[in-house]
Amino acid sequence: MSKTTTTQFSSKSRGQYNAKAYSAASATSPLAPTTIPRRDPSEDDVQIEILFCGICHSDLHTVRNEWGGAVYPCVPGHEILGRVTRVGSAVSKFKPGDLAAVGCMVDSDGSCPECQAGLEQFCPNMIATYNSPDKHLGGVTYGGYSESIVVKERFVLHVPSNLDPAGAAPLLCAGITTYSPLRHWGVTKGKKVGVVGLGGLGHMAVKFAHALGAHVVVFTTSPNKKEDALRLGADNVVVSRDTEQMKKHAGSFDFILDAVSAEHDIDAYIQLLRRDGNITLVGAPPKPLAVAGFGLVFKRRSLSGSLIGGIAETQEMLDFCGKHNITSDVEVIPIQKVNEAYERMLTSDVKYRFSIDMASLKSK
Repeated sequence: MSKTTTTQFSSKSRGQYNAKAYSAASATSPLAPTTIPRRDPSEDDVQIEILFCGICHSDLHTVRNEWGGAVYPCVPGHEILGRVTRVGSAVSKFKPGDLAAVGCMVDSDGSCPECQAGLEQFCPNMIATYNSPDKHLGGVTYGGYSESIVVKERFVLHVPSNLDPAGAAPLLCAGITTYSPLRHWGVTKGKKVGVVGLGGLGHMAVKFAHALGAHVVVFTTSPNKKEDALRLGADNVVVSRDTEQMKKHAGSFDFILDAVSAEHDIDAYIQLLRRDGNITLVGAPPKPLAVAGFGLVFKRRSLSGSLIGGIAETQEMLDFCGKHNITSDVEVIPIQKVNEAYERMLTSDVKYRFSIDMASLKSK
């Protein structure tokens, strides 16, 4: 096991306590055990003992500073599920013992047009769960690779009791990232929906689209993923490298969710949309995608992107998952294997999301 780090964490508040965590000291350092400060709950705060935390590819990008702007030490994790241990005097929706969850945001200004519309994810002053300015303790926010977290009640979510907690944790990012665009673009019974890529995001999109009543087609470069795609709820599987298979679906899709982060031919999928069809990106390829204007102009097709969802929509998603018993397919790991998990993510060696059992943080 890596030695406990001795990095000094900044603080400007006396009302705090220490929590065990895993952090990265630099872009080239492995994640290692440490201790971080958490603020004592104020009147509108909820304190949560973290039971499980999903691993998102964003965690890896941030820890290794692949997007730039990372601040160290960095404690990642924004797919947090746990149990409430303390609540502030003004908290009315949670009590100790409740299952609760925290996603990618822990604060916003609450007054801008985006917040007023329930779209806190677009707030110009949104505070991310980790690596954002921490106005309470100074420095930056620390995420879910830790034993506990304190968050404003407004950003804490209820978790249906019938859901497996390990599989429910990734819903807080992978789940809402795919649910939000499906709802925004009106995916319902009778719609034909494509899902490009069957990974951590794609497998959730298949489950949601199926539960919403759509006819679901998975596009993959790997023929050996067909059986799994059908198990997850797909009605059909197309090997995207097979031009004849692709042509059979030309002009027939109402909506396509593109979850691929690698370079790929976006025009090939635009051609599959019917009139007024939309393709939404939730993957972020490193280089600009080449788009032929005529593919959009004729048939009035559109290309868009989507982030996560607001707090209300995230709660809606969790309630939908409770009703349909939807969770992420996960491999549960101890925190001590997190660096190994990062390396495995790079080769897509997981079906389909890692979920950290945070009880392992208490072991020596």
